[in-house]
Amino acid sequence: MTIGIAQPAARRQSSAAPAASSSSFYAALRILPAQQREAMYQVYGFCRAVDDIADRDGSRAERQTELTQWRRDLADLYQGRDIPEHLAALAPVVRRYGLEQPDFDAIIDGMLMDAERDIRAPDWATLDLYCDRVASAVGRLSVRIFGVPPEQARPLAHHLGRALQLTNILRDLDEDAAIGRLYLPREALVAAGITDTEPQAAVTHPNIGRACAPLVARAREHFQQAARIMDSCRRAAVRSPRLMASVYADILERIERQGFAAPRRRVSLGKVRLLFNVLRHGVF
Repeated sequence: MTIGIAQPAARRQSSAAPAASSSSFYAALRILPAQQREAMYQVYGFCRAVDDIADRDGSRAERQTELTQWRRDLADLYQGRDIPEHLAALAPVVRRYGLEQPDFDAIIDGMLMDAERDIRAPDWATLDLYCDRVASAVGRLSVRIFGVPPEQARPLAHHLGRALQLTNILRDLDEDAAIGRLYLPREALVAAGITDTEPQAAVTHPNIGRACAPLVARAREHFQQAARIMDSCRRAAVRSPRLMASVYADILERIERQGFAAPRRRVSLGKVRLLFNVLRHGVF
């Protein structure tokens, strides 16, 4: 369940543009200059491919083996050995923007957390590690492509990645529960009086809103920290992350306004609101 890339995607495609077009992130990428946009498509394509493996039905052992092979393929790319065909388009992006192998490896580590077992009520520390791997690591790659200065890049990736991922978790409670996953932290559940960590039982509990409240507060704080960092950056370097933040902050606000009582409706912005955000951050 990575940021905006949990939908099914064609594996190992040469261009990520078709996969990216299925999510709100496509709008954030489209406002980039052409070279940066194509670079982000390649990073996005990598993320979608490994995420698809982690979320696929079937043998866990097979999924873990496939993800391990992707890690070996990345090592070949960085060590200058024969580059696998499915990473050929990513290789020049890695060189041009100085993308670091540990960030790609962290994304695979996050996918392995989902592939090895269904995550159910992790503690806060494990949830934060998961968010770092599946979201902030993507951010660390992205800010290099956006051209965010080094002193601001890593803190921005840290805060915005976590804000987006926590929002995803709150938005996708029912979808995750349907496949046996529960990302809400154990401490928040217990504090709300929810002791059953079976996903469907937990997300339909009358106190589920109390368990979600700490995630709402943390997501909001991460959005605020990210906004402060972006305010100190050159405007052109943060147009795309500002759009991502704007879209997801709106989603978080709507989730909180709707409440968490079951049955829930999955919150989305709709085309008009998304267009407003694109015009606001992409044009003006």
